[in-house]
This record gives sequence, structure tokens and C-alpha cells, in this order.
Amino acid sequence: MVPAHEPVLDAALFVRWVAAAAEGLERHCAEIDRINVFPVADGDTGSNMLLTMRSAVAEAEPRDRRAPDLAAAVAKGALVGARGNSGVLLSQVLRGVADAVARGGDLGDALAAAATAARSAVSRPRPGTMLTVLDEAAAAAAGKELADAATAAADAAERAVRETTAQLPELARAGVVDAGGLGLYVVLDALAGLVTGRAPTETVPLPATTGRPPLRSREALVGEREGGSTDFEYEVMYLLDGVSSRAADALRDELDQLGDSVAVVGDGSGTWNVHVHCSDIGAVIEAGLAVGRPRRITVVRFADTPAPGAAPEPAGARFVKARAVLMVVTGSEIAQLAREAGADVLERGPDEPVEPAALAAAIAGTRARHVVLLPGESELTAVAERAAGMARRAGQDVVVVPTSSVLQALSALAVHDPHRRAGDDVVAMAEAAAGTRTAALMVAESEALTWVGRCEPGDVLGIADGEVVLIAPDLAVGALWLAHRMLTAGGEIVTALLGAGVDDSLGEGLAADLRRTHPEVDVVVHRGGQTDYPLVLGVE
Repeated sequence: MVPAHEPVLDAALFVRWVAAAAEGLERHCAEIDRINVFPVADGDTGSNMLLTMRSAVAEAEPRDRRAPDLAAAVAKGALVGARGNSGVLLSQVLRGVADAVARGGDLGDALAAAATAARSAVSRPRPGTMLTVLDEAAAAAAGKELADAATAAADAAERAVRETTAQLPELARAGVVDAGGLGLYVVLDALAGLVTGRAPTETVPLPATTGRPPLRSREALVGEREGGSTDFEYEVMYLLDGVSSRAADALRDELDQLGDSVAVVGDGSGTWNVHVHCSDIGAVIEAGLAVGRPRRITVVRFADTPAPGAAPEPAGARFVKARAVLMVVTGSEIAQLAREAGADVLERGPDEPVEPAALAAAIAGTRARHVVLLPGESELTAVAERAAGMARRAGQDVVVVPTSSVLQALSALAVHDPHRRAGDDVVAMAEAAAGTRTAALMVAESEALTWVGRCEPGDVLGIADGEVVLIAPDLAVGALWLAHRMLTAGGEIVTALLGAGVDDSLGEGLAADLRRTHPEVDVVVHRGGQTDYPLVLGVE
């Protein structure tokens, strides 16, 4: 007899499960999207669950990690990359598995933990949803060894999905089963297939009340949207770090007064994913600012989403525009500058790492069929290529233009022309980036020997290509010397980014000098807000 608390999964099986679940969601993505009428008929539940699971897959590489560490990384990847209400709840399923792995529990324990976490994350749970399906699956798996538990959970989920039509009026009117519940069944069925060898499902469960295929006409589902299960215009999501459970609970209560479909879910280590449908975007973000620093803010207007029943897009994608440029930037001032120039932005804090899953989610968040990705740092090029590969598998066409600095990225963005052929546009952007030379000023913190002599604390150092190329007595002199040095090789445009706390007079003095000494050069000064360099210069 296998002990009741046999370990949930070993690392190898866990990796295979998340991969198989992603494949299952990809097969059924269009079906799940078509029947999505609750809580909003925006036709993206299948896409959101697929993107969320792919974010988990990106972290499902053993790399000699212990099973608990691997499971926690997978759950974290799902949380950070979660899309939509269904994706947020799916991330809690994987968190439940991760928690059970850490304490040596069985699959029943894992699903019970997932059900508790998911239900506590939702402000106003209703029967006939993904939560109901998860409850039934957890109850069926309780006390069973792995193979029996996985089979029982999948079978119970299938039955529960069929019953959702009669439990939720919005589903009954549309004649469909719950889309999130169906996605969860696909995930659990993938595990049952792995541990028993049975073939994964090829057909969706039918409503128990009708026995008919759970699909209505496009007009009926559009009417469901217009009739509305929500009075709100936007879906807002963001991440919070370092927030206590008490503060997260208070945030959930406050958001419940501002909108519906509220979910605030965490990974157990202080990172939270916040989801809400609302009309006042500012109030929702301000609520997050009261407890932490919101990042990766995503806003989707429901009026911009395709109607359910429309011709399906490639799996995992919902395209509302043809082209987009996505920039990775550090700091709000650069982010605003990039947005004003027409880019979508993934903003990160100083020294904050960029995970491939988060970048892939940002690519998907552009909702564009063709995306040019500007990483802004040479160290991020490999991460960008990996994220681009994930996005291509989800149906988007992504090209990474290597950029070693934010000024190279801004130069590429400056020549972007959405009316030009996509291939020609990428070539022009790559040439603009490659043709931009960058350098920066920093203040020495200690005595050191450099290529150009010994520096003392407080000296201003000019840095180019990772080397000290000049030592100046102050920022104003250093800016002039560095700009003149860069222009010895020629140039038409000089762009200066002023760092945080740097007085505007530094840029004004530099611009005045260059207009006098190099009248052939255009000078542009922006506030960059960077904390590492008081001044960054680009010459193109």
C-alpha cells in the first residue's frame, strides 16, 4: 500500500505536468475563449490561462534544484506572469502544489491548499466558477495515492464543469459551461494523462442541463457582453513586492469598493498579483501605492477586446493592433519619455532583474501581432531572445533589436515608422541603434587607478565602453569634456539624460556650449531620472 502522504510529484514529473498542461491549454484555447462570458464576455480566458501556464513553464527547468525549490519557482513564474482573473487563480493552483511539495503532502493536500488560497484571494466568490470546480477536484483527490488522486480530480472537475451552467445565470443564458473551470479541467486532465497513460481529452464537457454543445451564436454572446455581467470599463493588473498579508487583505477590501472581480494573490514571500475590473484606473493604482510600489501595471479596456465567437486568433494571442515597440526601461521618467515617443513599456526598478516570463507577458500585453523588442541593456539581450521565443510560440511575431543602452533604444524608437514595411522598419531601427555611441559620467567614491590616471573621491569620471576615459573636477566640466570627446568621431544629434537629483543647469550649460562650438549638431536634453549616472550622453 502506498502511504497516504506519498510526495506529490518529483521534479521531473512536475516539469512534464506544467508542459503538458500548457500544451492542453493551447489545444483548447480557442474553445475556452469562445465560451467566455463570465465575469466579462471578453473572450480571453483560454488565452490568459495559456499565457499564465507558459510563464510557469519558463521556470520549470530542474537545473539541479530540489523539487520544493523547483515547484516554488514554477508557482512564482505563474504568479508574476498571470493574465486576467483566470490566470491569477490558476497561479494559486500551482502555489498550492508548491506548498504541498514543501511539506511532503499528497495531491489531495495540494489541491485543497490551492482551493483555500484561490477562494481567499477573491473578494466575492460565486458558485459555478473555477473555484467550484477546484473545490470538487480537491475533495475527490483527498486521501488517495497519486495516480488515483489525479484521475479522481480530473473526473470530478469534468463533472463539476458540466454543472456550472445551471449554477450561474450568466452561463445559463449563454448556454455554456464556465470557461475558467474548463481550463482548470484541461490542466488536471493533463496530469491524469501523465500518471496513468490515458489520452488527454479532445472534447469539452457539455452543460449537464442541456446535453447540447456549449456554444451559442456570435450574436448571442455579444449580447451577453452588452447585457453585461459588469458595469466597469477596464481590467487593471499589477504586481506588488514586500507587502504583508494584512496589507494585502486591506487592499483587497478597498478594491472591492472600487470594482469587481477583485483578486489579490501572493506567492508566500511578499510578492502579490492584483486584479480588478473598474472604471477609475487612478483610484485602483493609488490603492496599491498606499501599501507598496505597483509595477508591471497593465490596463485593458473591455471595449477593445474582440467579441466572443469571432474568428479565433492564433492560440494565446489577442491582437488589437498590427505593430508595437516594447522597451525595457528603469525609472518612471524614462518610462514616460518612451511612452510619449510611442512605445509600450516594461518598467523596472533599479537593479530589479527581468525574468523571461515577465517580459513575455509584457510582449503579450502589447496586444500587437508584430512586436519589436528593445531590451536597453546588453545584459538583457539573452533574456529578451528567450522571452521572444515564448511569445512566438503564443502566436506573435517578435524581433529583438539589440540595444546596449536606453539611448540606443530611444534612437531606434525615433526612426520607427508603423507605415513602413515591417522588415524595413526593423532594419532602420537596428541601424539607428548601432549608429548611436553612448557614454556617461559618474562620481568616484574612492581613490583608484584608472586608464587615464589616479582619481580621488569626488572626482567626476567619464565612462565609455566600460572604461574610464577622462577625469574632471566637476559635472559641468566633465559633461563638456565628454561631449567634445565623443564628437571627435562626428555626429549630428547629441542627446543628454539628466540623472536623479541633477540640476537642470547642467543640461542647459552643455546645450549652450555645444550650440556655440558645434553649431552643426542638434542637442536634446531630457530628464532621465537614472540613479547610477548623473549624466548619460548619446551621439548619433
